[in-house]
Amino acid sequence: MTFASSHHPAAPERAGDPSRLARQLGLAGLIPFVAGAALVWLLGSGYGDAQVGVTLALSGYAATVVAFLGGVHWGLAMRAGREDPAHLAWGVVPPLVATLGVIMPAYAGLVVLGAMLIACYLVDRRLYPAQSAGGWLTLRFRLTAVASLSCFLAAAGV
Repeated sequence: MTFASSHHPAAPERAGDPSRLARQLGLAGLIPFVAGAALVWLLGSGYGDAQVGVTLALSGYAATVVAFLGGVHWGLAMRAGREDPAHLAWGVVPPLVATLGVIMPAYAGLVVLGAMLIACYLVDRRLYPAQSAGGWLTLRFRLTAVASLSCFLAAAGV
């Protein structure tokens, strides 16, 4: 069983572009960001424990995504079949920063996580094209914009 082939409607339109399935899953991955930010504001400080739970969940999810974005670089290095110091070194930075973002107070940690999402995108813009992954940058920009904005809005609402 194959998930995508050149004859499957979920296949990328151009080589190196994300498939329709990848785009759909990426957009679905924004639901926790948008819902988390909205809930932080809807609950307000009057629902202390509930708001704390939502900010913790959002911080944890954002940290997981940031760590995943770092891991992609190890995958790119492995795919290349050679140790690329730039990919390997960068790949460990996002999980380390994400850990700090989770243990910080939410008003600060969510800002760190939102900023790290942007930093990951900026590094990806530089490194993806050499790995024939430049076609992912449009999707990455859109996902980064919504996810980081959600983190910043949630931080402002804590």
